Amino acid sequence: MEYSHEVMNMHCVAKGAVHEPAPIPEEGKWVKAKQIGQISGLTHGVGGCAPQQGACKLTLNVKDGIIQEALIETIGCSGMTHSAAMAAEILPGKTLLEALNTDLVCDAINVAMRELFLQIVYGRTQSAFSDNGLPIGGGLEDLGKGLRSQVGTTYSTNKKGPRYLELTEGYINEIALDENDEIIGYKFVSVGKMMDDIKKGLSPNEAYEKNTGIYGRFNEAARIIDPRKQ
Repeated sequence: MEYSHEVMNMHCVAKGAVHEPAPIPEEGKWVKAKQIGQISGLTHGVGGCAPQQGACKLTLNVKDGIIQEALIETIGCSGMTHSAAMAAEILPGKTLLEALNTDLVCDAINVAMRELFLQIVYGRTQSAFSDNGLPIGGGLEDLGKGLRSQVGTTYSTNKKGPRYLELTEGYINEIALDENDEIIGYKFVSVGKMMDDIKKGLSPNEAYEKNTGIYGRFNEAARIIDPRKQ
């Protein structure tokens, strides 16, 4: 440790105050964190890339400072999906500090990691007041049955109006319109559940029919259109 001449000539003044770190909530406990190994929690964060053409939602489950589980969901940029594949290999097993200072391939994923770091070290996690936190695997709860991201994709123009393309229920096949050409419902297929049934032995046609449903007043439609072609 090097000290300047000015500092070396100063008189040493004793520090009287003992100011401990403020306790933060962690998995049902109050912790005065002084080391990265004292940090635990599960939380989510969102980041965008510099050109704002894509975004990442990142979920981490941290135990004793080490990332044990990572869920990486990206949208808007084809290259981000491959970045997410690499980040899924990179993140687990790293400490929070390592992950914060690791290139996670995509700028949006790096920004999401920064936001999560702030939440976790300040005790603003989803599991802050849950005794022992959430088990490894808790991150998958966001995906639901079929393990597919909750994606909402809609499109609209001033001239032709809105189109529902994909919502929570799944891929939108048809949109139901009333006499005024206003949307009153839609038909969808749950792609994740359909694929599960195909893997279990159902034919694609059987799985498709089984996992197709309707929402709203679809059966009262005056007109039905394909949102991608009409």
